[in-house]
Amino acid sequence: MSGIDAEVFGGRMPSGAGDFAIETHGITPIPPANRFGRPWRLAGVWFAPNLTMTAVFTGTLGATLGLGFTTGFVIALIGTVIGSLPVAWLSTWGPRTGTGQLPLARLPFGRGVVLPGLVQWLGSIAWDALVGLFGGEALAQLTGLPFWAAVLVVLVLQCTLGVFGYAVIHRVQAVMSVVLVVAFVALAVKVVLDHPITFADSATGGDFAGAVVLFSTITLSLAISWAPYASDFSRYLPASTRPSGVFWFTLLGLTASYALGEGIGLALGTALGDQTAAGVSTLLGGGVLGAVALLVIALAAVSSNAMNDYSGSLALQTVGVRVRRPVSAVVVTVLAFALILWMHTGDLAAKFQNVLLVVSYWIPPFLGVVVPDWLRRTRRGREVDVLAELRRPVHSWAALVAFVVGFAAAVPFMNTTVYTGPVAAALHGADLAYYAGFVVSLVAYTVLRGRRPVDLQ
Repeated sequence: MSGIDAEVFGGRMPSGAGDFAIETHGITPIPPANRFGRPWRLAGVWFAPNLTMTAVFTGTLGATLGLGFTTGFVIALIGTVIGSLPVAWLSTWGPRTGTGQLPLARLPFGRGVVLPGLVQWLGSIAWDALVGLFGGEALAQLTGLPFWAAVLVVLVLQCTLGVFGYAVIHRVQAVMSVVLVVAFVALAVKVVLDHPITFADSATGGDFAGAVVLFSTITLSLAISWAPYASDFSRYLPASTRPSGVFWFTLLGLTASYALGEGIGLALGTALGDQTAAGVSTLLGGGVLGAVALLVIALAAVSSNAMNDYSGSLALQTVGVRVRRPVSAVVVTVLAFALILWMHTGDLAAKFQNVLLVVSYWIPPFLGVVVPDWLRRTRRGREVDVLAELRRPVHSWAALVAFVVGFAAAVPFMNTTVYTGPVAAALHGADLAYYAGFVVSLVAYTVLRGRRPVDLQ
């Protein structure tokens, strides 16, 4: 066996979009006979989980960096598009292979996939915390429950969706997309009518340039964080699905949700502070409208984190942990609880920015390996039989070295409140770590792999 096709990694697959029984199937490729769905569904799949308070709070960081609304929105849109493009392209790999994103990384990494797999698994826990914190805060504000108890309710609900799996997640995201559009458009109108929006930039000179780059990196990191999940949510689509449809619907869902959420955050500026859920309720005048907003925030956190739990469960299997996918989804949820409680204790803005950047710094070096490997395997229209290719010897050292070297090269360019690299400090806080990590990893892997065709690995 190649590892990915072990019996414990298989299991029951949904038979169609309306099959809501628990999906026990894990990382084994989806057979052609079990494929279903249309690419347009991906717009909702990627829209709903990103129109959350996480996006709104990310927008407020632009104001704390000294950017006015106009500058901040343009920069946020540029960063979001740059970060979303890899996700949209990686999503097209799902229909071609029937395989999730981390399992596909076994092609270049071999058994060395344990390293990026563990990082991704830990990252899914971190994202559970980033999103679940706001959901728990909203539910606590709405119901009067202690914060920790409200977080538990949110985590149990999201874990349930993650356990049921692919078909249920797709359906819930379609419904939540409609609910969230109505709720967040109403919030946007309320903000525009009742809240003074700052259009002028307070940062100047080198600080302004540094703030522009840093904010673009922050928004880029939010979007690109989905890259290691991308084909997880397209792997059941038929192999005949047009790649262009998968690409554009994924890109649309990501950019539209982030543009709306981050735009609201930029307009609010520092008005929300650390009490984001309470702040939104207050902005809407409290009462029934405020309560509905809190409920929507909590539900948005549930729908978003269900995807973290689902992909986290596939990542845990990818590193070789032989447990059924629903069990590993539960593990991810449980470990997120402690991280949420830590983030909730003081200086949320700093902790939020640090976690947001740190959990995604590894992704560009990862892309620097999997992208050239994929292009090599699929050149001249060649199809990829994942199980057959995994049975060939894999020289994983090149991928591991390139991955580590790429990450190391990014360190001097990083800017967090915990650590600021010398290059970032010299550039007034501009964070170019994502670009440095990708370029160095790509060059290193290309050089180390040489020009050998895949057939001769």
